[in-house]
Amino acid sequence: MGRFAPSPTGPLHLGSLYTALASYLDARRHRGLWLLRIDDLDTPRNAPGASDAILRCLSRFELHWDGSVYYQSRQQESYALAFEQLRQQQWIYACRCSRKDLAGIPVYPGRCREAGFPLDGSSAWRLRVSDVSIRFHDALQGWIDENPALEHGDFIVRRKDGIVAYQFAVVIDDFRQRVSHVVRGADLLDSTTRQRYLQTLLGYPEPAYMHLPVLVDPLGNKLSKQTLAAPVDDTRPAYTLFLLLQLLRQNPPLCLRKAPVAEQLAWGVAHWRPQTLEKIRTMHTSEQQD
Repeated sequence: MGRFAPSPTGPLHLGSLYTALASYLDARRHRGLWLLRIDDLDTPRNAPGASDAILRCLSRFELHWDGSVYYQSRQQESYALAFEQLRQQQWIYACRCSRKDLAGIPVYPGRCREAGFPLDGSSAWRLRVSDVSIRFHDALQGWIDENPALEHGDFIVRRKDGIVAYQFAVVIDDFRQRVSHVVRGADLLDSTTRQRYLQTLLGYPEPAYMHLPVLVDPLGNKLSKQTLAAPVDDTRPAYTLFLLLQLLRQNPPLCLRKAPVAEQLAWGVAHWRPQTLEKIRTMHTSEQQD
């Protein structure tokens, strides 16, 4: 069971479609379901109409998801139940530190850990992180071994404005959707040990992970909405899909270049070899073949 979980902060760009295609090919190659989740919890950043635009773009490329679209904003009850479980086990506490208080401090020093502030809307909520090593195997990046207490410290699971943090929500959602294979960009590799820590506390199974190279422009900047990456050109889906297969280093035959999208996808599923991306963290958009 795989999934694609874009944020509706704008239209899909080439980097996000790259991830969508890889997760789709991986799920279909395993003869599994491919789910679509809209990461719309950070409401101040959501762009009007972006969710519908994402769905239309995926449909243009015939990346058809299974079942209904899963919206994080509609899962508040599930998050509340998980928070209550951790609260009863005394894993979360209220933190009143401001960004100014923590400026220049890379690892949270635990200032509010024993302060005893009430878990209400006036504070952020942090998770107590024990001094333990988290080790997991990534299908492309190999063995990852990290101590989240030393790398991050106690991390926020619910913001002061009441918005559930990404690190927390993704763990609950993957469990509820029974996701078994997580395929995403290597820029999220740093988040995985914190998510594995949460999965352990909540008694959830560990998905298999595959962190893809992040697409970067000729200057080395990650393709993202923050760097003003251009929206995907969906007027020529077959052309763009062939380009993405090249960027995934799948070596599609040139005769496939002008083939219909459905034919390209069928070839991609049948010949999916993610091993060609092993140990690669970034991929320049100029690396496609002629």
